[in-house]
This record gives sequence, structure tokens and C-alpha cells, in this order.
Amino acid sequence: MKNLSLVLNIVLIIAVAILFYFQFKSPESPAEEKSIMSSAAYSVAYINSDSVLQNYDYFAELQEELQAKSQKLESEYQNRAQGLQKEFNDYQRNINSLTIGQAKALEEDLMKKQQNLRVYQESLSQELLKEEARISQELYKRVTGFLNEYSEDNGLQLVVKYNQGSDVLYANDSMNITNDVIKGLNDAYASEKTVTNPSDSVKN
Repeated sequence: MKNLSLVLNIVLIIAVAILFYFQFKSPESPAEEKSIMSSAAYSVAYINSDSVLQNYDYFAELQEELQAKSQKLESEYQNRAQGLQKEFNDYQRNINSLTIGQAKALEEDLMKKQQNLRVYQESLSQELLKEEARISQELYKRVTGFLNEYSEDNGLQLVVKYNQGSDVLYANDSMNITNDVIKGLNDAYASEKTVTNPSDSVKN
């Protein structure tokens, strides 16, 4: 019991000492607080990526090119598919006039062509996927490249994407640089086209 009482007394003495320290400790000066806050200060802005893409002239042209290529490949596939369907219809129409060996040979040939058509369709899909990936990479390169220069010119340390479904739940409108980014991207692309096609600027 004496040992327990001694331990409790020691604990109480330590507790009183801690309270005494915090009671008479000098508060942190405003200057110190300010220096802490200023060291953590940084400038943030956001863009609505959907609006950027919808209003970016270069992206619109890429979409048109991709759509045209997709339609061209779809037309090529449909022509092959229709040709194979015609062969199959001819086979069914003439099957009664064929020998067993002829019918079997035609069936094997049609099955092989059907398999080749399926492989061709998959190759077209892969080609379009690669083209979409190339476009996405090119857009990412152009947008981030512009944002690097824009952030350096405007003292920004961070630019985030603010869309429905993004991790940003709220952002003040004053942080929105979407319109500036759209204008900057389009101006840069217009200048690029002028340099690429100098004759157009002469005509205009």
C-alpha cells in the first residue's frame, strides 16, 4: 500500500508540473504564426477539362479526322461483310446442285473467310484504339505544356481539374482559369496553323 501511495504522489507531482509549464508558457507571437502560414502559402487554380476540350479548335479537328477514319474503316468492313454474305447466299441457293465434296469445300472456304473477317474487324478496332490513344497523348502534351507556361507567367504552383466526378468538391470561381486556357490554346494553335500554311494568311 505504501508503494502504491508513493507512485500516485509521483504521478500527481508530474501532472502539476506539466500544468504549471503550460500555464506560464509564453504564447506564440503573431510574427511566428505569420511566418508559418506564409511558408505554406501557394497559388492554386482549376480548369473544367470538358469545357476545354469542347472549345479547343485543335481537338475539334482531331475529332473530325478520327470520325472520318472510323467511317472509312467501317465502310471497308461492311463491303467485306456484304461480299461474304453474298457468297453464303449463293452457296445456299446452289447447294442442291453441288456434290458432297463441292459443298464441303465451299463450307470450309466460307468458314475460313468468316474467321478472316473477324480477325480483320479486330484489327480495325485495334487501329482505332491506337489512334484514340495517340490523340489523347497529343492533347495531354499540348494542354500540360500550355499550363506549364501559363502557371509560370501567373505565379501558379498548382492547377487541378474540376469536373463532376473529380476529387475537388468545391472551388471558388475566382480560381477558374478555363476561359484563359481555352483562349490561350486556340491562339497558340491559330499561330501554329499560320506558320504551317503561310499562304492562308496572305489570302486573308
